[in-house]
Amino acid sequence: GSIDDASITAQTKMSLLFHRSTSARNTKVETISGVVTLYGKAENAAEKILVTKLVNDINGVKSVNNRMTIE
Repeated sequence: GSIDDASITAQTKMSLLFHRSTSARNTKVETISGVVTLYGKAENAAEKILVTKLVNDINGVKSVNNRMTIE
């Protein structure tokens, strides 16, 4: 069976918490049919790229739409 959006969102939040304990709290995660959209603030471009890569690696994620802004 396919992995539902709620579990993808939960896994995404867990993954972000492990890697970015401070800014992850400000990150909003939405998952629709396996497409994850991220909102929030990244400290720099490298962090934004890392977040996209982390989320892409989560089982069930089809694509990542990273709309985080860089401070």
